[in-house]
Amino acid sequence: MFVPFSVTDFLDRAVGVYGDRVGVVDEPLQPASPLGGGELTYAEIGRLAARQAARLDELGIGFGDRVAFVSHNSARLLTAFFGVAGHGRVLVPVNFRLRPDEVEYIVQHSGARMLVIDPELADELAEVKAEFKVIIGEDDAELYAPEGAVPVPWEHDESATACINYTSGTTARPKGVQITHRNIWTNAVTFAMHTTLSDRDVYLHTLPMFHANGWGMPFATTGLGIKQVVIRKIDGAEILRRVRDHGVTIMCAAPAVAASILEAARDWEGEIPGRDKVRIIMAGAPPPTKTVARVEEELGWEFIQIYGLTETSPLLTINRGRQEWDHLSALDRAALLTRAGAPALGVTLRIDDSEDNAGEVLARSNVVLEGYWEQPEETARALDGGWFHTGDGGVIGDDGYLTISDRKKDVIITGGENVSSIEVEDVLFSHPAVAEVAVIGVPSEKWGETIKALVVLAEGAEVTEAELIAWCKQKAAGYKAPTSVEFRTELARTATGKLQKFKLRAPYWEGFDRQVN
Repeated sequence: MFVPFSVTDFLDRAVGVYGDRVGVVDEPLQPASPLGGGELTYAEIGRLAARQAARLDELGIGFGDRVAFVSHNSARLLTAFFGVAGHGRVLVPVNFRLRPDEVEYIVQHSGARMLVIDPELADELAEVKAEFKVIIGEDDAELYAPEGAVPVPWEHDESATACINYTSGTTARPKGVQITHRNIWTNAVTFAMHTTLSDRDVYLHTLPMFHANGWGMPFATTGLGIKQVVIRKIDGAEILRRVRDHGVTIMCAAPAVAASILEAARDWEGEIPGRDKVRIIMAGAPPPTKTVARVEEELGWEFIQIYGLTETSPLLTINRGRQEWDHLSALDRAALLTRAGAPALGVTLRIDDSEDNAGEVLARSNVVLEGYWEQPEETARALDGGWFHTGDGGVIGDDGYLTISDRKKDVIITGGENVSSIEVEDVLFSHPAVAEVAVIGVPSEKWGETIKALVVLAEGAEVTEAELIAWCKQKAAGYKAPTSVEFRTELARTATGKLQKFKLRAPYWEGFDRQVN
């Protein structure tokens, strides 16, 4: 028997088995929380998702059409994973930190017919156009059909695109990653298995839901009837309070979030909440060994490292403490945990030994993207030879564990966000005083990596570091701006004029085992 996978399978199970259980606790001060309350049961989420799908039917937004959401973490966005994607449309979750012109590009490139906007962003995105534009809380009649509405049934197709997640890569414009129902299903189930999720867990959404679908955790947690606690804006002390107040047992986070929690823990009065109960899952780039040890010793939380990309739904590897490591000291165990990890179930990895891409990590799995939306050449390049080309350099040890050693593509991961160095270079090049520029990632204790611009000025031109940083913040999202600018008389290039970024990065990474942090 063949039964096609669908993301709605996760909500259907939650409604059928855990309908009376609280499914989501919304942010207490969330603007326009759904149904006027801070909590929704899984039965209520199911009804709200059905009303959303029925409204899309009424508007003529058909199966396969795209619906974009620009929102902070919220019960509304969680519901849309099922009300939109679960009913045959394509959800396009957009980074709420982007500038209006960047949001406009994604809406236009994806062909989204409906654009749903968080009320806090309504003024900022007032000029972004879409056929149907909905401000959450103001236009709910446009978002949900009346209570009791029944949507047109969608015949499940596991190969259909469920979500398009835009990610910064090696091009100045972001690429739309097509994630299918099969991709999501496989990722959710393997993620749940490797992290031993159960209906006794409580999940905290410290990770933005737009970010690779919140790493796919909304699906796994829904399918297991897990209470999901929303946090709208990240603050270390507030995370500790949510853990205490809601009994949180699991969360996903970038290294910068862990650093904020550790900082807040220093001033915390009483026992750290969640000791010996919380699992914190990190990715983006491994934090320093000392940070991993501090999570275990100071918080008493279990540290789990994963590696993946938006293009892989995202789980490729997982690194979790093993029985064989129990006798090790915290620092020795932490050193093992900072590796990317062993392949997740169903993932095959190898290291490219070709002359052009020697050392690049390649992957095969059911979690690998369908393709890049409307970019067949980029898709062919990424999937060349039947393997997904990650753009990361690495080595696989005798024990099968992957270690990421370098980033071969020009992407900087700062605070868990991907930033295309090419995009930042384009912005800096647009300044009349800049003749040449190279943007690189350098180590940062707080952010893992931070953005540095190496600039050669045009003859006779004058500009300050602060002016160039301000220029970038005017023309791109703030997190994409350099945190420092260094002026040079020339930049290292090959005989053919290509920038040698590995040489430019090298001095800043001295003393590090690898050129990612």
